[in-house]
Amino acid sequence: MSSLSRELVFLILQFLDEEKFKETVHKLRQGLVFLNANVLFFVRAVIKCCILRLEQESGFFFNMKHFEDQVQAGEWDEIERYLCGFTKVEDNRYSMKIFFEIRKQKYLEALDRQDRAKAVEILVKDLKVFASFNEELFKEITQLLTLDNFRKNEQLSKYGDTKSARNIMLVELKKLIEANPLFRDKLTFPPFKSSRLRTLINQSLNWQHQLCKNPRPNPDIKTLFIDHSCAPTTANGARPAPPSNNPLVGPIPKAGAFPPIGAHGPFQPVVSPTPGAIAGWMSANNPSLPHPAVAAGPPTHMQPSSAAAFLKHPRTPTGMTGMDYQSADSEHMMKRMRTGQSEEVSFSGIVHAPNIYSQDDLPKTVVRTLNQGSNVMSMDFHPQRQTILLVGTNVGDISLWEVGSRERLAHKPFKVWDLSASSMPLQTALLNDAAISVNRCVWGPDGLMLGVAFSKHIVQIYTYNPTGELRQHLEIDAHVGGVNDIAFAHPNKQLCIVTCGDDKMIKVWDAGAGRRQYIFEGHEASVYSVCPHHKENIQFIFSTAIDGKIKAWLYDSLGSRVDYDAPGLWCTMMAYSADGTRLFSCGTSKEGESHLVEWNESEGSIKRTYLGFRKRSLDVVQFDTTRSHFLAAGDEFQIKFWDMDNTNMLTAVDADGGLPASPRLRFNKEGSLLAVTTSDNGIKILASSDGLRLIRMMESRAIDKSRSPSEPINSKPLIVNALGSVANVSSGLASSLERSDRIQPAVSIGNHGTMDNSRLVDVKPRISDDTDKLKSWKSDIVDSSQLKALRLPDSIAAGKVVRLIYTNSGLALLALASNAVHKLWKWQRSDRNLSGKATAYAAPQLWQPPSGTLMTNDINESKPAEESAACIALSKNDSYVMSASGGKVSLFNMMTFKVMTTFMSPPPAATFLAFHPQDNNIIAIGMEDSTVQIYNVRVDEVKTKLKGHQNRITGLAFSQSLNVLVSSGADAQLCVWNIDGWEKKKTKFIQAPPGRQSPLVGETRVQFHNDQSHLLVVHESQIAIYDSKLECSRSGQLIVCYLLFMKLLHFFLLCQSGFDRPVVEWSPKDSLAAPISSAIYSSDGLLVYTGFCDGAVGVFDADSLRIRCRIAPSAYIPSHAAGSSTAYPSVIAAHPSEPNQIALGMSDGAVHVVEPSDVEMKWGGPSSQDNGAHPSNSSNPSPSGQLSELPSR
Repeated sequence: MSSLSRELVFLILQFLDEEKFKETVHKLRQGLVFLNANVLFFVRAVIKCCILRLEQESGFFFNMKHFEDQVQAGEWDEIERYLCGFTKVEDNRYSMKIFFEIRKQKYLEALDRQDRAKAVEILVKDLKVFASFNEELFKEITQLLTLDNFRKNEQLSKYGDTKSARNIMLVELKKLIEANPLFRDKLTFPPFKSSRLRTLINQSLNWQHQLCKNPRPNPDIKTLFIDHSCAPTTANGARPAPPSNNPLVGPIPKAGAFPPIGAHGPFQPVVSPTPGAIAGWMSANNPSLPHPAVAAGPPTHMQPSSAAAFLKHPRTPTGMTGMDYQSADSEHMMKRMRTGQSEEVSFSGIVHAPNIYSQDDLPKTVVRTLNQGSNVMSMDFHPQRQTILLVGTNVGDISLWEVGSRERLAHKPFKVWDLSASSMPLQTALLNDAAISVNRCVWGPDGLMLGVAFSKHIVQIYTYNPTGELRQHLEIDAHVGGVNDIAFAHPNKQLCIVTCGDDKMIKVWDAGAGRRQYIFEGHEASVYSVCPHHKENIQFIFSTAIDGKIKAWLYDSLGSRVDYDAPGLWCTMMAYSADGTRLFSCGTSKEGESHLVEWNESEGSIKRTYLGFRKRSLDVVQFDTTRSHFLAAGDEFQIKFWDMDNTNMLTAVDADGGLPASPRLRFNKEGSLLAVTTSDNGIKILASSDGLRLIRMMESRAIDKSRSPSEPINSKPLIVNALGSVANVSSGLASSLERSDRIQPAVSIGNHGTMDNSRLVDVKPRISDDTDKLKSWKSDIVDSSQLKALRLPDSIAAGKVVRLIYTNSGLALLALASNAVHKLWKWQRSDRNLSGKATAYAAPQLWQPPSGTLMTNDINESKPAEESAACIALSKNDSYVMSASGGKVSLFNMMTFKVMTTFMSPPPAATFLAFHPQDNNIIAIGMEDSTVQIYNVRVDEVKTKLKGHQNRITGLAFSQSLNVLVSSGADAQLCVWNIDGWEKKKTKFIQAPPGRQSPLVGETRVQFHNDQSHLLVVHESQIAIYDSKLECSRSGQLIVCYLLFMKLLHFFLLCQSGFDRPVVEWSPKDSLAAPISSAIYSSDGLLVYTGFCDGAVGVFDADSLRIRCRIAPSAYIPSHAAGSSTAYPSVIAAHPSEPNQIALGMSDGAVHVVEPSDVEMKWGGPSSQDNGAHPSNSSNPSPSGQLSELPSR
C-alpha cells in the first residue's frame, strides 16, 4: 500500500475520532495493525466492519443487505445494535413493530430449542417493554411458556422451521422499515461518481498548487498531512508551464478492495478560478467571503461547530486542521484555508474584522455619579434600554437606575418572600446570621426578567415592564450555602436559569415555573461562576470552581466534557465577546496574581495572555468585554483597557479618582457607557462620544417633561390595574410615588367585584383647563430627509410581497411573493455596517446559491398562486424555512435553496405555519378548511386536528408561559387551545368598531408580546391588545383617550356587569383613515408598527396604542419609483434586535428597510394625548370628541 493511502487512512481516523465515532475508530485501528503487517485479508474484513459501524453510528445510511444477512443468520443482538443507530423502540409505531417482531422471533426460537431459561430471559428483558402498549398480547406470549410446543397456539400453528420463519419475518420487516419515516432517504446510497474522495483530494491539491508562488510542472506529492507548496525552480521567478493532465492517483481497482494510491504524477486539471476570485480570497483587506454560508442541514441533525468540537475533544493536537461539514450532504465546507490562517464562515457572518476602532470609542469620561448607599456587589445594564442599570449590594437590596436622569426607578430591600416554604437549612442560616449579600444580578436576554443570586441558598426572579415596575416571579431555594452566580440560557428553545453554588453543583431551572431541569455534578470545590453559551444549535455551559478547574457541560446527564486548569487556580470568570466568537477568562490567584486570557476553543488552550496587571492585586479582578473588540478590567484603583488583538494594555483611566483597588465594572450593550463602583458606595458612569449623545438625549427628555407637568414622567403610563391607568400624571405627584412598591399586580376581570378602593387613593391625575393641551401631539414624517429608507435591490420578477421575515440572527431578510418565489437579502460587514446586520445604511445583496436555483413553492394547479394563501416559518437557527403557497408545504435548505421534503398535499391547503416553542418537530398548521392541524415532522404524522373556526385560519401564535396556542381566522374569531392536551379553552369574536357592520369578517392576525401574556390582534378595522384571558386590556380605535378619573371607576362598573367589547378601541380615521394591512410588535415590545392600505405606516406605543408618528409613503418610496401610487405595505417585519428598524413588503413587489434618521434615533416623540381612542361598550358608544381613560398592561 502506498504512503499516501496510509496517510489517507490516518486522516479518516482523525475525522472519525473528532466526530466521536468511537466503535468505528476502534475497528479501524485494528485494521491498521493488520495493515502494518500487510495482512490484506484481515484489512479488508476490518474495513468492512468499520463501514457497518460508521453506518450505525452516523445514522446516515441503512444497509438493507447487511440487515437481511444478519436476520437470516439470526444475529439478533447485532441486529438491534445496528437498528439503534437509526431508531429506538419508542420513536413511532413502525419502530415499535420492528423491534417487537425481532424479539418475538428470538423468543420463539428459544422455545423451539426448548431453552426455557433463555425464553424467560427474553420475555422479561426484551418483551416486557411492550406490555404497557398491549397487555393482552403480552399475557398471550407469556402463556406460550406453559406449552410443550408453542405451535399448539392457534395463531402459531403454521409456524414452520426457523429458516422459513426468518424469511417470512424479513419480508414484513422490510415493509415496516420502508414505511418508517425515520428511514426516509436513508435506504438508498446517494449516487455519485466512483472515487469521489480522491477527486476532492486532487482538486484540493490542484488548488494548493495554484497558490504556489513558483509552481513546478511535475510536483512530487509526498504527504497529505501538510499543505503542498513548490520550491522555486527558475532564476528569474517566471511561472512555469501549467501542469499536465496526468492523474494524481493510479487506476481505480475493483470494488471491495482497498484501492492503493499509485505513483504521484502531475495533477488532474481543474477549472482555474478567476484572478478576481483569487485576489478576493487572499486579500487581507477582504477578510470575509462574498456570502457567508448558511448553516444547512435537516432539522433533526445537530450541526457541529468549533464550540461543539471543543466540548467533545478538548485535547485536539495543535497544528491539525479540522474540517466541519455543516450539512449531511457535505455540499459546502464551512472552513476555508488560508496561508497560515484558518477562517470559519457561517451564516452569522461572524469574522474578525480589521481594527477600525480607536481609543475614542472607549467610555472614559465621567458623566454621572450615583449614590447607592451600600457597597455595590454586582451590576448589569438592560439589554435593550441602554441607560437602565440594575445594581445589587452587600446588604441584599437591588435597585434600578435610569442613569440618564439619575433617577432611581425601583428599590427592593431583601426579604424572603415565603419563609414557610423555605428549606430548614435556609431558615437555620437566616436565624444564625440574618446578613445576606447579592452575589450576582443579571438581566434576562429580552430584558423582561431579571435574576438575583444571594449569598445564602436562594435566587429571586423578578419580571420587569417598561414603566419600571418589578414584580415577584420566582423564589428558588437553589443551593446549600451561597449561590455564587446566575445566568439565563435557552436550552431546547426554552428560557432557563442557570445557577451555581457552594454545594459544588450547577443547576438549571425552568424560568416559567421554577422547576429544576438539570443538575451537573463533578466539581470538587465550590462553583464560582457559570457561562452559558451556544454555537448554532449546540447549547453548553462553562463553569469555574475556586480550585481553578474549568469544566464544560452539555444539557444531558453524561458529565463534563472538558477539564482544564484556569490560570491562577482560584476565582475565575469567563465571558464571550459580543459576537459570540471569542472566549475570555479573568481570574486572580490566592497570592493576588491576576490573569486575563483568550482561549482557543478548538484546542482548549490559551491563545494569548494580556499584560498590565499589578503583581499583587488586593481583590479578585473583575472584567467585561465590549464591541467584540475591547476588554476592560478593574485593577490598581483604575480601569484598564485592552484591544482584544493586542496583549499590551491599551490605556488606563482612574475615573477622576475614588475607585477601590479592584473596582467592579460593566459595559452597556453598545459599549457607549461603562458603570464602575466607587469606594464610597457609589457608582460612576463613564461615557464615550456616543454615550455622551445618549446621556444628552435623556437629559433633554427630562427637561421637556419638567416643562410639561401634565405629561407623565416616563414615556409609558403607570400601571394601576389591568383595565385602567393614569395616562396623565403630574410630575409632582409621580415623583412621590414609589412605582415598584405602590403599583399592584394586574387583576383579572373576575376580581373586580372585591377591588380595594385604597389602591386608587394616591392616583389623582391633574386635569388642565387648557383645552389646547388635549390636542393630539403627533409627528408626521413626509420627507425622505426625516428618516433613512432603502429599497432593496431586486432582479427577480416582481410579485406582491405576501410574507416577510427577518432571520433570527438579524443578518438577512426573507420575502415570499404572491408568485410563490422566495427572495433572500444578506448584509455584509463593512466600515458602514460593523455588525453585518440588516440596516438601511448599507445595501444588501439579493442572494442565490451558485446553482442559480430559485426557492419556489409548490402550487395548486387548479388555483393560481396569486389567489392562494401563503405562509412561511423559519427555524430558530435560520438553517431551513417551511413555506407554502396553496400547494404542498415545502421544507427548504436555506443554503442551497433545495427542497428537503414536502408534505400536506391540498386540499385543504395550508394557510399559516407556527413552530411549537418547545419542540421544533411539532408544527401547528392552519388550514383552508378552518381546522388547525398539529403535525409531527419527524414521524410524518398529524397528531390531532383542532376544530372551532368557521373560516380559514389566518393567524397562529404560541405562548410558552401560558402553555397555549391562539388561533385566529377569517371569521374574526380567536380560539385558545391548551398545548398539553389540545383542548379548546376559550373562543372570542373581535367586536366591530362603531359604524362598522357586525359581525366582522376578513383576515385576523395574532402575535404574542415578549412577556408571552399579552396578545396583539390585527384586523383591517382595528388593532387591539388582549390579556391572557382574551379580555382586551388595550386597543386603539383612535378617537380620544379618557383622562377623567371618574371614568376609570365607570369602566370597572361596566366590567363587573360583563365584558363584551374591548375597553378602548382604535380604528382608522383622520390622517390614518385607510384600512389596516398589517401590524407587528417591535423587538423590544415597546412599539407597534402598523401598515395602511394607502401606503402610510403608523408607529404606536405598545402600552397604550397611542400614536407616536405617521410615516407617509412619500418619505420611504423613492421619487423615481413613486409612479405606482397604489403601492402600500402589504406586510411589515420588525428587526429581531433593532427595535426601531422595520421592513415593508409592498403590494408592488418592492421591499423597503426603514429606520429613524441619525438625528432622531427613535420614532416620534412623547405619546399623544388625543389620538382617537374610545371605549366601545354597546350601551354607551363614545362620540369622537369624548375623552377616555387608556388602560395599561
